Amino acid sequence: MADSLVLRALRGNARHLDLGGKKLRRVPKAVGRLQALTRLQLRNNLITELPAELQALDNLTDLNLGNNSLEALPEVLKHLTQLKKLHLFGNKLGNLSPSVLEGLGNLVFLNLNDNKLTTLPAEMDRLLELKYLYVNNNQLGSIPNKLCLLQHLCELHLANNNLRLLPHDIGYLTNLKKLSLPRNQIEELPEELSKLCNLKVLDVAGNLLTIFPTKLLELKLDELYYEQNPLLEKNLISSAQQNEVLSLQEITARYIMDEMTSNTINSIFKHYSEVKKILENASKCAVCGKSFLNTWLECVTFVDLTRKIRMTSSTRVIPVRAFLCSYSCFNEPGHHYYGIATP
Repeated sequence: MADSLVLRALRGNARHLDLGGKKLRRVPKAVGRLQALTRLQLRNNLITELPAELQALDNLTDLNLGNNSLEALPEVLKHLTQLKKLHLFGNKLGNLSPSVLEGLGNLVFLNLNDNKLTTLPAEMDRLLELKYLYVNNNQLGSIPNKLCLLQHLCELHLANNNLRLLPHDIGYLTNLKKLSLPRNQIEELPEELSKLCNLKVLDVAGNLLTIFPTKLLELKLDELYYEQNPLLEKNLISSAQQNEVLSLQEITARYIMDEMTSNTINSIFKHYSEVKKILENASKCAVCGKSFLNTWLECVTFVDLTRKIRMTSSTRVIPVRAFLCSYSCFNEPGHHYYGIATP
């Protein structure tokens, strides 16, 4: 049946060929002669490898290999340099070959759902045109920092993996509009998340989050999903306060940052790059607005989300982290920041 479809396509110089659901264990080598082919459907078969003859498909832009038996990326894929859309969902992929990824620089859409991936290679950064990446239902324990170099990425789907944290470099994905992370083991979201200025949808349901980053509400979100997380609750108790003892480094850093508007101080930075690097990691006090180097007092405020944000949680009040520079600011009247009790 498949051979007859290929023969018919050869006679008609076909641009599209659908061999989906034919119980194929191998792809007919004659498919490589369909040099006008732009879309090839091979989903729902039993394929374990692709023939080398497919490297002649210079015009192929859309390849669907979903629901097959691939255990590794076929080497022939690195020759299909015009591919823009690649479906590999529902296979048995345990890793991704860096050498194959190097030839897929024009990919816009990549679906790796429902495989056995435990890591993504750093060479994912070669997919410079990638806009949509799906890696749901795998076994990822982390994602590489270099993934955050994909400047065109619009959607990142990582649901149902084993992720415990996100790289701080995620803030470089400034074109990201949708970040889907439900059903992982994430305990904390990085503060750099607030740099995702185009983010519209954030899904972190079913993780281990207790609090959200300080600048979460600066994001112009349309949708936020956070149910089934052990979020902090507002149960007030009294506590004793310790006297503040600042280190010499902290005292010096606070003085310098208070004088940051001085042209003299700023000009020094070009001679002391290490000092500048240290001070760039400073935080701002949520009460007085002054900068400090080390977190002196981590607090929480409870925010009632705007009605404009779509969500599925029954409660609209979420805990958001806040940093205060001192107990003096903490004791100032009129603010709504609370200390976090530890068991």
